[in-house]
Amino acid sequence: MRTDTIRAAAVQIAPDLSGRAGTMTRVLNAIAEAADKGAEFIVFPETFVPYYPYFSFVLPPVQQGAPHLDLMREAVVVPSAETRAVAEAARRRGVVVVLGVNERDHGSLYNAQLIFDADGTLALKRRKITPTYHERMVWGQGDGAGLKVVETRVGRVGALACWEHYNPLARYALMTQHEEIHAGQYPGSLVGDIFRDQIEVTMRHHALESGCFVVNATGWLTEAQIAELHPDPKLQQAMRSGCMTCIISPEGRHLAEPLTEGEGIVIADLDMRLIAKRKRMMDSVGHYARPELLSLRHDTRPAPTRHEPAAMAGPDPDPEEGCPDA
Repeated sequence: MRTDTIRAAAVQIAPDLSGRAGTMTRVLNAIAEAADKGAEFIVFPETFVPYYPYFSFVLPPVQQGAPHLDLMREAVVVPSAETRAVAEAARRRGVVVVLGVNERDHGSLYNAQLIFDADGTLALKRRKITPTYHERMVWGQGDGAGLKVVETRVGRVGALACWEHYNPLARYALMTQHEEIHAGQYPGSLVGDIFRDQIEVTMRHHALESGCFVVNATGWLTEAQIAELHPDPKLQQAMRSGCMTCIISPEGRHLAEPLTEGEGIVIADLDMRLIAKRKRMMDSVGHYARPELLSLRHDTRPAPTRHEPAAMAGPDPDPEEGCPDA
């Protein structure tokens, strides 16, 4: 049963660039470490398993074939042994886990966010609705069915990945579902200091506008990994900094010192009473809204590539009866 205070953890660690097995070991170890520190809600970076496709940011398309195939081979199928391992860790430690993965669905990859409830059930699998710039060479698009807030042991949880936070209607779709804790995920070790600053602004603004807590995790690359990804020192600069692992209150305040360099886990206690305190003044989907002037149309249907028409009612027509008059 949820209490008035939830302990949250945002994890900033490096993946294993050799594949999902090593990264999964890091995930399970981090869940255990955060749970040992009392965490009830744990967020990992964007597409952390097996790793974010940094290669797509520094290699031209003609050179991406081999690393793209490597990523497809190491990507996660849902469900799989990897998802079952995380589900079991969540159940055993009684924690809610938000994990970013590269999801393989037959011949396509997707940027997926998985929310595991504290009983081990997969409460949500959603896909990034629009991959950003270089990412469009790697991932397919998600759909509106994933823009969903789910009930968990710690409260109502929503999630977006990286620049989805620059889509105000995507954020508003979660806000209308009254999310209480928002999981943000970014790759980290990308672009430079300006990316770090932009993430902080975006996370604090969403917390204020939504009146919810934001738990945001960004990834990290070691110097050895950066050198492995590209030998050119100029392009290596594009894979440094850009980290802002943080936990923000509904009043827009940091609840712990954010992590912008190196590996670690940011932990903070969420006083859930602050949600009502903020929304008493400004509830952007309640008393502060003007739905007769401005509202959101949200298509929640999945977008399959194959459709079967519904069976026709009644028996097949008798061909001997002929056709009706024109």
